[in-house]
Amino acid sequence: MAGVLAGCQGLNKSPQNSPTNSGTLSVGPASLNFGSVVVGAKSSKSGSLTATNAAVKVSSGTSNSSEFVLSGIQFPATIEAGQSASFAVTFAPNSSGTANAQLMFASDASNSPTIESLTGTGIAAPQHWVNLTWSPSQGAVSYNVYRKFPNDAKYSQIDSGEAATAYTDNNVAAGKTYDYVVTAVDGNNVESGYSNRAEVTVPSP
Repeated sequence: MAGVLAGCQGLNKSPQNSPTNSGTLSVGPASLNFGSVVVGAKSSKSGSLTATNAAVKVSSGTSNSSEFVLSGIQFPATIEAGQSASFAVTFAPNSSGTANAQLMFASDASNSPTIESLTGTGIAAPQHWVNLTWSPSQGAVSYNVYRKFPNDAKYSQIDSGEAATAYTDNNVAAGKTYDYVVTAVDGNNVESGYSNRAEVTVPSP
C-alpha cells in the first residue's frame, strides 16, 4: 500500500506560468527634457504609450522622483494593438540643480516594464520674468511659444511641446519690451497660425 501512495505522489506537478503576452509597449518620446524651470514653478510635457502586435494592459505608471508627476491617464488602461494613449508629466523642481528620474510603466507586455527617462534643471527665481497664459485651443495637444522685439521682423521659438496653457519666460532683461505669440499643435503635428500678439515691457531696475 505504501508503494501505491508513493506512485500517486509522483503525479503532482508544479504550477506553470501563463504564456507572456505577445504585445509590446513603447513610450514616446523615449526621454523628456524639461530644460530650466524656476524653483516653485511647474512645466508640463506630453507623451504617449503605443501597443504593437497585440493589446496591452498597462497596470501602473510610477515616477521614482516626487519632482516629476504623471497625469492624464488612468490605470489599469488597455491599449489595443496599433493604438496609443496619451499622458502628461509635470516637472516641479524643489531646489536648484539638475534632476533626473525614470517613469516606469508596468504591463502584461513582453517587454515590461517600459521606461521613459526624465530630466530637468531647477533654477533660482530671476529678478524679472514674464508669465504668459492663454485659453485652450480645441483639438490641441501642445503649444509653441514665440517671442521677438517689437522692431524685429521675425519671431523666434522659445518653447515647444508644452501641454499646459501657460509659460514663464525667465530670459528677459529689465527695461526691454517683448512681443509674444502662441501656436497650437494638434494630434497630427499640424501647427496653427499665430495667436493675438501680447506686448510686455519689463520694469526697469
